[in-house]
Amino acid sequence: MIYHHIALNVPISDGLFTYAHPTALPQGCRVVVSFRNKKVVGIVWASGITPDIDTAKILPIQTAFTDEPLLPDNWMALLAFTARYYHYPLGQAVSAALPLGLKEPKPVAIPQPPLFYSLSQAGREQTPPPQRFHKQYALWQALLSDGQSLAALKKIHAQAPKLLESWAAEGWIQANAADMPLIKPSEHRLNAEQQAASEAVQTAFGSFTPFLLYGITGSGKTEVYFDIAAKVLAAGKQVLFLLPEINLTPQLLKRVQARFGGVPTAVLHSQTASGRRTQDYLRAMLGQAKLIIGTRLAVFTPLPDLGLVVVDEEHDGSFKQDNELRYQARDLAIWRAKQENCPIVLGSATPSLESWHKAQSGAYRLQTLTERAHTAAQLPQVDILPIGRLKLENGFSPQALKLLQTNYQQGGMSLVYLNRRGFAPALFCGECGHTFGCPRCSAKMVLHQRARQLRCHHCDFRQPVPYACPECGNQDLTAVGQGTQRIEETLRAWLPQASVVRVDRDSTAHQNDWADLYRRIAADEVDILVGTQMLSKGHDFARLNLVIVLNADGSLYSADFRAPEKLFAELMQVSGRAGRSDTAGRVLIQTRLPEHPVFAAVKAQDYRMFAENELAERRLFAMPPFGFQTAIRADALNIGDALQFLQDIQAVVAPLMPSEVSVFGPAPMLMVRLAERERAQIFLESVSRKALHHAVGLWLQVLQQYRDHKIRWSVDVDPVEM
Repeated sequence: MIYHHIALNVPISDGLFTYAHPTALPQGCRVVVSFRNKKVVGIVWASGITPDIDTAKILPIQTAFTDEPLLPDNWMALLAFTARYYHYPLGQAVSAALPLGLKEPKPVAIPQPPLFYSLSQAGREQTPPPQRFHKQYALWQALLSDGQSLAALKKIHAQAPKLLESWAAEGWIQANAADMPLIKPSEHRLNAEQQAASEAVQTAFGSFTPFLLYGITGSGKTEVYFDIAAKVLAAGKQVLFLLPEINLTPQLLKRVQARFGGVPTAVLHSQTASGRRTQDYLRAMLGQAKLIIGTRLAVFTPLPDLGLVVVDEEHDGSFKQDNELRYQARDLAIWRAKQENCPIVLGSATPSLESWHKAQSGAYRLQTLTERAHTAAQLPQVDILPIGRLKLENGFSPQALKLLQTNYQQGGMSLVYLNRRGFAPALFCGECGHTFGCPRCSAKMVLHQRARQLRCHHCDFRQPVPYACPECGNQDLTAVGQGTQRIEETLRAWLPQASVVRVDRDSTAHQNDWADLYRRIAADEVDILVGTQMLSKGHDFARLNLVIVLNADGSLYSADFRAPEKLFAELMQVSGRAGRSDTAGRVLIQTRLPEHPVFAAVKAQDYRMFAENELAERRLFAMPPFGFQTAIRADALNIGDALQFLQDIQAVVAPLMPSEVSVFGPAPMLMVRLAERERAQIFLESVSRKALHHAVGLWLQVLQQYRDHKIRWSVDVDPVEM
C-alpha cells in the first residue's frame, strides 16, 4: 500500500490525514475517503509518505477521480501560503477555495474546449442562401470568417445548431478549437494619460511588477484595464479581473461583451449557480476560459497561463473576508502575481493607505489619471452644508430639497445617498423612552414599514411591528431617524411626478434586479435614486448630475482608527457618480461636523492631502501601514466568559511573547452582542511582521488545546474591522 496525506475540511492545525491506496496517486488528485463514518472529499497533498501511526489503523481511499484534471502545484502553493499566513487549518482553507461541485463525493463533468465553426473549402464554393432568407444569409456570411462560436451563431439565427448539422452533413462546415481569442478593436481612444499608464504596464509583461493606478472618478480606469488586457489576451494568456461587489458585475460584463465578445470568459461570484460556477472554475483551470471575472473568492481560481491581474476599487473593504478564512483578496492577488511573474494593476480613485504608502515608497509603481475620460466632463462642485442649527424634514435640509426640485425640473437625474436601509433606524416610545433592541445582538432593530417588521441588520432577526410599548402599553410609537425607505417616501411626497427608485439590499435581492435598474436608467425612466453603499462605486450613469449625502458623519463617532479613511473613500466615491458626462455635477454633503478634516479634503477633492495627513498621524502611533495587527477574538453566551477566556490564554502566553509585540486588551468588541453570543477581542501589534506572526503562533498553540465548546475563538490577521 502507498500512503498519502489528504487535505480534509477539518479544523485541526494542518488538516492533513493519512490514507492508503494500492497505487501512488498524484498531488492535486481529488479523492473520496471515510472520515467519522461519512464520505468526504479530500485533495491528495503528498504521496509516498512514511506514516507516523500504526498502519493497521490507516483507512483506504475509497475513490480516486484520476480521470479528472489535477489541481496544479501553483494552486497548492497558494493555499499553503494562505493557510500559513492567516493561521488557518490547511484543509479548511483548501475547502474554502473550491466550488461546491468539487466538494461533493461524485465525479464532475469535464468541460470540453469550445469549438469555432466556419465554412470548409467545399462550403465556400457553394451558392449562399438567398438574401430574402435574411437570418440564413447572415449566418452563412458569419461562417465566412475565421470562426464563430455556437453561442455567437445562435444570436444570429436561433436554428443555428440544426443548420450547422445539416450543412456539416454536406461537408460544408469545419469546426476547430481556437487557440487565439478574437479581440475587437476598442471604440474608445485613450487620452495621453491613459495611454501612458497602459504602456507602462505593457513594458512589465512577463515580470512581477505591482502598479497602483490612481485615477479620479470618471477618469477611465476601466478602459486602461481593457487596453492592457487586450494585449495579454491576444498573446494567449489569461487575465484575472477582481471586483469588490457582485452588483458591479452586470455593468462590467456588458462592457466586456462589447470589447471582448470573442474571448472565452468565466464569471465567478457567490450568486452564480453552483453548477455553472464549478464549470467556469474548471474551464479557467484547463485554460479554456481566458478572461476570469469575479469577486474575492475568484482569487483562488487555478490559472495555468496567468498573464495579468487587475484589482478594481482595490481600497474596498469587500475584498476582506470577515469570517472563517479571513483572507484579504487584494493581498493574495499580489502574491499570485509574484508567483506567476506577471504584472498586477491595483486601481482606485481613493487608494487604501497601505497601497498609497507602498507607491510613495517605491514598492509599487504609481500611474496617475488626473482628467475625466469624457472630454466635456469635469469634477463636480462639492459643497459642505452644516446642519447643526437647521430644521430638517425627515433628514433633508431646505437647501437639499430645493436642489432636488430644481434638478428634476431641469431634466437632471439625482442620487440621494444614505448608508442605512429600512424605514427608520429605531422605533421609540415617547412616553417611557423604550427603544426596541435586537434580543440577540447589542443593536437596535430597524423599522421596515412596508413589510411591517422590525429587523436586525446584523443577525437578520425579524419580528412584527408591535402595536404597543411592552413597558408602558403606549400605542403611539414613533419612528426615529431615517432609512432608505423613509427617504423614498419623503421624496415621493415632495416630488410626486418624479420617478423615485430605492436601491439597497432589500430592493436588489433578486438576480435580475440590477439588470432591470440599468435598463430603466438607460431609458431615462428614473429621476431620483435613493441608495446605500452599493451605489457609491463603479457605476456610470451619464445623466446623473446631482448627489445629496445625508447623515455623512455618523461613522466618525466610531472608535475605529480607519473611520476617517473609510468615510473619505465613501464620500469621494459617491461624489464621483455626478457629472460624468456633458452636464456639470453638483454634490451637497450634510454634516454636523463641518470642521472635520475629512470634509475639507472631500470639498477640495484632494486625495493626496488627505493621505499625507492621515499617514502622518498613523506613523506617530505605528498603526498600519507602519505596523501590523492581529485580532484574537472569543465569543460566549456572556461577555464575562469571553473576557476571562482571553485573559487565561494571555496569562499562559505572556512569558513567551517576543518583546517587539504589544498586547492590547482583552476588551469587548464595539458591537458586543451578535446572534445571542457576546464577543471580546485582544489585539497583538508590532512593527515587525515576523515577530507578530511568531506571537500569533504561540497563541494558537494554546488556543488549539482548549476544548470547551461554550467558547468559540478566531484569529484575524490584518483586521479591518474593530
